[in-house]
Amino acid sequence: MGETAKNYNEIGIQALQEGDTEAAIQAFTQAIEEQPDNPLGYINFGHVLTSMDDIERAERFFQKALTLDETSATAYYGLANLYFNSERFDEALKLYEKALHYGLEGSDAHFMMGKCFEKMDQPKLALPYLQRAVELDPADVQARLSYGIALASMELFTLAEPQFLEVLALDANHADAHYNLGVLYAVSTDRVEDAMHHLKQAYTLDDRNEMARYAYDMIASQRQ
Repeated sequence: MGETAKNYNEIGIQALQEGDTEAAIQAFTQAIEEQPDNPLGYINFGHVLTSMDDIERAERFFQKALTLDETSATAYYGLANLYFNSERFDEALKLYEKALHYGLEGSDAHFMMGKCFEKMDQPKLALPYLQRAVELDPADVQARLSYGIALASMELFTLAEPQFLEVLALDANHADAHYNLGVLYAVSTDRVEDAMHHLKQAYTLDDRNEMARYAYDMIASQRQ
């Protein structure tokens, strides 16, 4: 029976990856029916409901998983993401901490804890978590960008610059990295040409980035 439930969970995860929400729901429902005391089916169902923005029901499924196994790191992480997306950052932080405490591997929880502090306008507290996320996954572009932004927000420009440069080494067309690097050069160096180059790249790659265009125009007007 355990194998059957496991297969249903695998089928559901594959369906979710293929964008077939209905098939995923059906599979996870069967997994729960086969093994009502196994938290995995509830966790997976919670993920589906989260993707559908069905916040209240998703919360109930994650909480049900935790009543079955209060050491489930993935249940804490899923519930934490739910709270983060609902801007309940204090609650999310506590749950990310629990996910780490119960052995969640990888950089994700560290990154998300950093993002919580960032959202709460506490970049100094965000720094160690974002730094750890980058250490655990050096190719994680978003974690490295967030780490650079946190450093720059504290005016640690010489530390921030290599982070933005590394993002561009990983993804040369990363508009946000170009923007942040352009702003950094504009406010902390006399490298005007470099600042204008990166700001222009930012709004060329992302035509919605009005801040990059504004900063570029402002620098250009000052040079006339």
